[in-house]
Amino acid sequence: MPAARYDDPARYIIEFESTREDMGVRPTAAAPRAGAAAGLSLPFPNGTAPKARPLAVQPSASAKLPRADVLVVTWTAEEAKALADVFTPGFPRDTKWYKYKRLYNSYVPEISANAPARSLQRLGTYFPSRVAGRDILCVKSDLHLNQDGVRTGNGTATLPVKRFLRQIIDEVKPSLVITVGTAGATFPPAGTITVGGMNCPAHELGDVIITRGAKFHLTQEFKNEPFASTGYRCQTFQIPQDRLDDSSDLLAVHAEKMTEPPFGVPTSKYGDTSPIPIPKNKPDFRIDGVDFPEFHPVLSADSFVFGTSTNGLEQNGSAVEMGDAVLGMVVDEMAAQGLDAPDWLVIRNVSDPQINGELPGANIPGVPPAIRRALNMQVHWAVWYYETYGYWTSVNSAIAVWAMTA
Repeated sequence: MPAARYDDPARYIIEFESTREDMGVRPTAAAPRAGAAAGLSLPFPNGTAPKARPLAVQPSASAKLPRADVLVVTWTAEEAKALADVFTPGFPRDTKWYKYKRLYNSYVPEISANAPARSLQRLGTYFPSRVAGRDILCVKSDLHLNQDGVRTGNGTATLPVKRFLRQIIDEVKPSLVITVGTAGATFPPAGTITVGGMNCPAHELGDVIITRGAKFHLTQEFKNEPFASTGYRCQTFQIPQDRLDDSSDLLAVHAEKMTEPPFGVPTSKYGDTSPIPIPKNKPDFRIDGVDFPEFHPVLSADSFVFGTSTNGLEQNGSAVEMGDAVLGMVVDEMAAQGLDAPDWLVIRNVSDPQINGELPGANIPGVPPAIRRALNMQVHWAVWYYETYGYWTSVNSAIAVWAMTA
């Protein structure tokens, strides 16, 4: 296994399944690549299927982004692949999406030397789409909350992704911004749980969490920033539910791809080695105000954090990831300045269900740190779930983006 799988799981996940073309120069996007939609065959209602909208002229990487009604931002290679297969079929993210590096050189002092954006020499990639008459701009960010920071003090660091989000909002001028991608579940994968006095259903592998809330959960490089535990709400947006029935049918198309294997004990010394049967998952939507308390936020961490059966994160947030609260902060600041701030929404799919907190974790006594990281079974399973199901669960969240825009 690559060392980064244990030494920096967050970076490993960001770049998992990246291709050589991801790093190279984009060819012209004048024609689609046959079969690039990964054979998804999603039966969208008539007239509502997303359609890629290549620009008439190949843009310079330093050009401003085109205008759009909805700006959709995602973060990892697998997330972007799924978003492209749903929203820009025939134009895959690694070879056809346009590179974006506007004002990149001015960002460099704020970006760590080892960050993805420094090695890629850009801020992101993008491609236009259209859904039911609405222009959608899909963006894959190469800036990340927990990868870019240059230390400015004890528990403080630069946050270039904040400036990036403001920059692309100013250029695209959307009425709605959606941040979308994978997340670790905080709610248990079976049964019910009480959160905020509300009886809430489980969040299983492949479920899609839709919320108008995001909150920072910063415990490392940003732990002493004034926003380290600040939450944000988009109270002006009502989640549209007109397309959710259609979307549930779309989720069912590839539900088999999210079937977990029958797990067995690690060695035969434990006696019965027959695998534990796992019921099939039936991915569904989990919406704030419907399936969990209104505005119950997604948690944005500055390290690889995931929900477990013992850490109680479900009481603080509906899922955990690494970036969405930055969008809430940017939009709140725009509104405070009297600017025309867009609505925003967080859509996160469960790529790794709540992990068993009784498994060995980071605190294994008498073991060197490097080996201790490799023996951390909680991290092992959280990363394994992403490796195995990251793409297919991300297809589900891309379908949810369609439901919110169609």
